[in-house]
Amino acid sequence: MIQAVTKIAYVINSLEGGGAAFPVPDLVKALRIHGADVRLFALSRRDGRAIAALDAIGLDWSFHKGGKGDHLRAFTWLNSQLRDWCPDVIWTSLTQATVIGQITGMLLRTPVISWQHNAFLRPANLRLLRATRRMSKLWVADSQSVAELSQSRLHIAAHDLVTWPLFCAGPEVRQAAPWKHDEKIRLGSLGRLHPNKGYDILCEALVKLRNGGFQSPVPFEIIIGGEGGERGRIETLVRAQCINEIRLAGFVEAESFLASLHGYLQPSRAEGLCIAAHEAMLAGLPVIGTKIGEMPYSILDGETGYVIAPNDADALAGALARLLSDPGRMGEMGMAARKRVLERFSKEQFIAVAGEIMERTAHWRKSAN
Repeated sequence: MIQAVTKIAYVINSLEGGGAAFPVPDLVKALRIHGADVRLFALSRRDGRAIAALDAIGLDWSFHKGGKGDHLRAFTWLNSQLRDWCPDVIWTSLTQATVIGQITGMLLRTPVISWQHNAFLRPANLRLLRATRRMSKLWVADSQSVAELSQSRLHIAAHDLVTWPLFCAGPEVRQAAPWKHDEKIRLGSLGRLHPNKGYDILCEALVKLRNGGFQSPVPFEIIIGGEGGERGRIETLVRAQCINEIRLAGFVEAESFLASLHGYLQPSRAEGLCIAAHEAMLAGLPVIGTKIGEMPYSILDGETGYVIAPNDADALAGALARLLSDPGRMGEMGMAARKRVLERFSKEQFIAVAGEIMERTAHWRKSAN
C-alpha cells in the first residue's frame, strides 16, 4: 500500500446524474484505500443529480458556473482552482474535461491520467484526442473492449494504457425477485433518451412482434428509466404506432428500478462498458443487449441473455419473443448473469487495479524528485 498521500484532482464535464459522474464514488473509495486524497472539479453543474452520491462519501467537489460549451472560461476556472490546490495528479474523464485537463496539466507541469470510456468518438473528438494523446501520461480504459479500440483508433501504446473496468460488482446489491405466474412481466431499460440507446429500434421491434402474430403467453410491459432530448420523438413513435407496452418513467433510482424488473433490454447503437446492462445482470436479470462495447464480452448468448446486432429490429423482436415465450426461465438466466458479473468484476479486482495505478503515480513522484 502507498503510504504517502497522493493528491488527485478528478476533472469531469458535469455533475449530471448518470454518465461519467455515476461511478465516481466507487472509484474514489478504491483510490483512497491506496493513499489518495481526491477532490472533484466539474466544468459545469447541469442537473446536479450526482451531488448526493458525492456528498455521501464525503468527497470535496466544486464546479464552474458556466454552460456546456463554455470551454475558455471553464479552462480559466480549472487552471485557477488547481494552481491553488497543487495536485500531484490530474485525472480526467470524457473529451472536454480531458483536453482542458491536459492543457492545465502541461501549464502546471502536473501529470495527467485520462479515462477512455468509448473509442467510438465523433470524428472531431477522435482527431482531437489522437493529437493530444501524449499529453496524458497514462490512459485508463473502462473495459476490455474499449482498451482494444483505444489502441487501434486512438493509437495509444499498450504501455501507456491500463484497463480498469468501470464497474464494481458488490454481492450486497439488491436483487430482483423472480417472476411469479400471476404477475405481468416487467422488462426495463436505463439510459438517456438519446439516439445511441436505440429506443426507436425497440419501438420497431414491438411493431414487428405484433404484425408477425406473436402473442406473449403472459402480459408484459417495458419501462424506460431516463430523460433526454429524444423523449418527444419516442413518445411520437409510441402514439403513432399504438405501442401500448412502453412506458417512459423519467429519471429513476437505478437499484430500486432494476430490482422491480424481471428482464432488461439494452438495444444500443453505441456503448463503452455500459454500466446499466452490467448493473442489471448484478441484480439477477437476463439481458438482451447488442454486440456493442463490453456487452458481447459479458452476456453469454442463451445463458445469461441474448446478444443481437445493433440496428436490427428483426433480431430484437426475435430475442424478445424467446424471452417472453419462456418466462419461467428468466430467473435461471438472471442468476447466471449475476454469477457472471460477480466473477468478472469483483471488488477485490477493482481495488487491486486502483493500487496498480497508484503505484505508477508513486514512481512518477519519485522520478520528479
